Formats: sequence, C-alpha cells, structure tokens
Amino acid sequence: MFQHRTSEDEALSPTYGSRYLSDPIPKYQIPEEGMPARLAYQLIHDELALDGNPALNLATFVTTWMEPEATTLMTESLNVNSIDQDEYPQTTEIQNRCVSILADLFHADDAENAMGTATVGSSEAIHLAGLAMKWRWRARQETAGADTTRPNLVMSETVQVCWEKFVRYFDVEPRMVPITPERTVIDPELAMALVDENTIGVVGILGSTYTGEFEPIGELSAALDDVQERTGLDVPLHVDGASGAFVAPFTQPDLAWDFRLPRVTSINASGHKYGLVYPGVGWALWRDRSRLPEELIFHTNYLGGDQPTFDLNFSRGASQIVAQYYNFLRMGRAGYTQVMQRLSETAAYLADLVEASPYLELMSTPDALPLVCARVADDAGFTAYDLSEKMKERGWIVPAYTLAKDADHVAVLRVVVREGLSNDMADLLVADIRRAAEELGATVPPLVGHKPHTRGKVC
Repeated sequence: MFQHRTSEDEALSPTYGSRYLSDPIPKYQIPEEGMPARLAYQLIHDELALDGNPALNLATFVTTWMEPEATTLMTESLNVNSIDQDEYPQTTEIQNRCVSILADLFHADDAENAMGTATVGSSEAIHLAGLAMKWRWRARQETAGADTTRPNLVMSETVQVCWEKFVRYFDVEPRMVPITPERTVIDPELAMALVDENTIGVVGILGSTYTGEFEPIGELSAALDDVQERTGLDVPLHVDGASGAFVAPFTQPDLAWDFRLPRVTSINASGHKYGLVYPGVGWALWRDRSRLPEELIFHTNYLGGDQPTFDLNFSRGASQIVAQYYNFLRMGRAGYTQVMQRLSETAAYLADLVEASPYLELMSTPDALPLVCARVADDAGFTAYDLSEKMKERGWIVPAYTLAKDADHVAVLRVVVREGLSNDMADLLVADIRRAAEELGATVPPLVGHKPHTRGKVC
C-alpha cells in the first residue's frame, strides 16, 4: 500500500495498528498514500500516550479539566473563526459580554462599554498592553517636542518571559528591579528610582510565576502618584494578572489591585489558567477607550462589513471564548469563589505538610496564588533537581528551577494547585516526596498525624 521506503529511525511503528500495515510510515515526510481514519487515530493516540499525565502535572497553571458540557460546546464551535464578526455576530457578542463581565469583576467604571478583547493567552494580551503604553508615551513626547527613541519599561526580575519578549520585539529598554532570596517581589522604592520621562509604564504582577506571590500593586500605585506629584510624570501602571486576576476577586475581594486604583490603566488575565478554560485564551482590558490608541485599531472589510480589530493574531478559534462564557454562566461568582477558596485551602494544607518537613523550606506565602513553592535545605544531601527527577518515577511532574536573576543561586520546587488536586492527593504527593527523599538518602521522621481537610501539621 505504501510505496515510500524509509529507515527504521525515520519511521513510525504503531503499537496496535502494525498488524494492518505492511510498510513503515515516514515521520518527516507526508506518506504517499493515506490510511483508514481509525488507524491514523490509533497511531497518534499511541504516540501521545508517551506524554505525562495532565492530572499529575503540577508544573502547569493551565486548566487540565473541564465539564463535559463545556467540551461539547467547544467541539460545536471548533469550525468558527471568531475574527469574522460579520458572519458570526453572536460569537462576537459573547466575547463582548466576557469583556464586560471581567471589567465589572475588575471594578471598571463603565463595564458595559469596556474596552478589551480576547487573546491567545496572556502573552498576546501583554504585548497589546505594552504597545498601548508605548504609543501613548510616544504621543505625549511628540506633543512636548521631546525625544521618542528611548522608551523604557520598569518591572521586577520575576516577570514572565513574555515581558522579555515584548521589550525585545518592540524595542523598549527593560529596567528590572532586582530581587533577593528574602524579597522575591518588586520593591516599590527601587522601582521608582528607575522611573524617568522615558518610562512608558510600570508592571505589577498579581501572582508571580516563581513563588505565586502578589506584588504590592497598591503600594506601586501610591508610589507612582507620589512621583507625579513631585515631578509631573504621569506614568501608567499595568497589572499582569495572568494567574491572579481570576483568583484575587474571589479569595480577597477587598484587595485593591485593579481599576479601583486610578493609576491602573490596563490588566491582562489568562482565562486558560484560573479562568478554568482549556488553553488558550487570555484577556486584555483597558480602563477606558482613551487608553487604547486609535493607531492600534485596524479596520477590515474583506470578511464582510467593517470589522475593527486590535489583536496581534487574526484568525482564532471561538471555542475557548465560548467556554469562558460557559464558565461564567455555569459557575457565577459563588461558583468561582467556592473553587478558588477550596484550591487555596488545599494549598494551605499542602504548605503545612511541606513546612513541617526537615529537608524542605517553604518559600511561598498565604494570600497569594494557590501554589506551594519550597527550596531543599542546604544540608539535605540532595538538590531540588534530584527530588524533581525522582518524583517522575511515580508520575508526578514537580518542576525544579532557579529563582530570577539576582537570586538564581536558589533552586526551588513548585506545586501548582488546580482542580483535581484534593487534600487526599496532597497526602499522596507528600508521601511520595518522603519516599523519594528517603531513596535519595534523607533521614525522614515518622508521620505522627495530621488533621485531614484542615490546616494540619505533620510532626
């Protein structure tokens, strides 16, 4: 059936379909002939079985489970291109509703007419927000007859790599606030020392990728207010809420980090993280229309009708947008609150178990993202990387990595708590960590006991 001949290392070997295929299937060339649908499915299914188990992937913030009804809706909208607003007006309406819902959640003054868009994750949202800050800064400089060639952006060393991509791709000087092992979030005073007339904005992170901590957004806002009062510089504050923007409104509703602070001009959020949607969907929101320069909005008519867009991507599937709206309707504020509080309780429970360990030192803090970050004690006899590799033998994916630049001599482990990681699974996780530590040579004290489903202690 298949005429193309190839060597064994360049061919696929189906686990169960080989009895039906006489010739090898090339890996890096399109086959000369096709195959039955069932065999193509089985071949790819077998290969994907080599991936890790998403339920045991404690490295990712991305959603790994949704309800069957949500999956059905996503399947039904797989063939819808959300950019085609004229052909799919109801999909556009659903996106606009999601923007308004988030704007209301983030305390925008006019949520119903909020300015925002769905994006392919927070990376695209961050680039859009950064471009808006750069364009507004440039317009201000041109009006003042000032130099427009040296824009800079102030942020912590703990920013996610998409911020590093933004400053490189769009020719902006990064001004990084250093961290230490003892202070792993931005220092507002050090940040203000980096602000000048060429600063397009300051970034505050609501949920560090490294430790899960919320940066002091309120303090950054107050410090920028003081800068304006002293120097006249009106510098916007962007909140990178990739992870925390779907957590803080439900676990700390009184925490002012969003549009309640007049200094905050834009926010990005990841619907595919604690927004509880499969990857990839993000959201970019601005305080009002004036914060998004008209130059960044493009108008097209070749899909039918005038369609304003301000995305870096053009074509994009509608499935994740539809799924986000499903979650809003299905769960409501009460449902999201219940989920986020339970995740936080599980994280606190796991943190207590880790804190009691003689060979782990807790790095994460409460009132932040539902995750646990810990370093291996210096006298443990093994490293975080050793423990991470050992955990893979049991199927757990527990990442080991170093902290940001000025604390990169510190290696840590991180467990992201998502739906599915119950207290019972946390017990199993800790038991496997103990077993791995023993195999690596640690002396592990016996478990005396703990209180299940509460913030118990392991002695």
